[in-house]
Amino acid sequence: MFSHNKRLQYTVRVNETNPGLANLMLEQFGGPQGELAAACRYFSQHLAEDDPGRRDMLIDIATEELSHLEVIGTIVAMLNKGAKGKLAEAMDNEAELYRSIHGAGNDSHVTQVLYGGGPAFINSAGVPWSAAYVDSIGDPSCDLRSNIAAEARAKIVYERLINLTDDPGVKEALGFLMTREISHQQSFEKALYSMSASFPPGKLPGMKAFSNVYFNMSQGDGDTRGPWNNEPVFEYREATAAVDGGSGLPEPRLTDDEAGIVSQLALRTASDPASNPATGVDLARLGGQVDGSLLDGSDGADGSDPSGSARSAP
Repeated sequence: MFSHNKRLQYTVRVNETNPGLANLMLEQFGGPQGELAAACRYFSQHLAEDDPGRRDMLIDIATEELSHLEVIGTIVAMLNKGAKGKLAEAMDNEAELYRSIHGAGNDSHVTQVLYGGGPAFINSAGVPWSAAYVDSIGDPSCDLRSNIAAEARAKIVYERLINLTDDPGVKEALGFLMTREISHQQSFEKALYSMSASFPPGKLPGMKAFSNVYFNMSQGDGDTRGPWNNEPVFEYREATAAVDGGSGLPEPRLTDDEAGIVSQLALRTASDPASNPATGVDLARLGGQVDGSLLDGSDGADGSDPSGSARSAP
């Protein structure tokens, strides 16, 4: 069950109305790196997790992410509050109201007019939240790595939001949320490396001949060697075709009947490499007059009249 405490996890203080900043804050409310996506991701993982330690950690962090959703949503509502009142009560004339909600190049009019200043489950560009943001796959070694990356991305978004405001109260609240991303990332990393078999993900081993091979697929200036492609972990190879020793060509196995039909199709749809047929482009380029000499030196290979008399396209 869930039990809600009416007090926020972190006190939010906002100095002044700022609808444009509120709109940007929606990135962490209804965006792909936001708190709702994180809460749903970890909650769904917790439901399917069999390990008691990871299960407990996932539901703790999922629940905390919901509290962070409440914090960021409160920031959005507080930044919109003054503008929301003006719009709802029509305190200014039409032109002034329009200027105040549209701001200097931001899209805050979306949240003001459509959602009345409340936090909507959209990102800062107005794109609705999507369950596609929840990328759990049901394998703990995969999901934990995804969680680590998600916390890292969210931390960067919070950094960028902090850099966009000079409101000390907003900066402080955002700093708390950013810091919790760091803590969660560490928890997920500890959980990942506490697994006795965390790499490679899943049960099946890779093909030994290729598991530790680095293929240099982009030759030329800029080739660089480092721990990502160096010995002793990696065997460095130049890119070649058919590394399995085969032909490198498609080798379908067909019945005699299928092979005959495929050959018939290939014959029927074959191109004539010696031809030079008149096309619509040729007709347009030459004003509708096409003859053999203009196309291929008047040898008539394209089906035109070698005498040079004009003919129309079929």
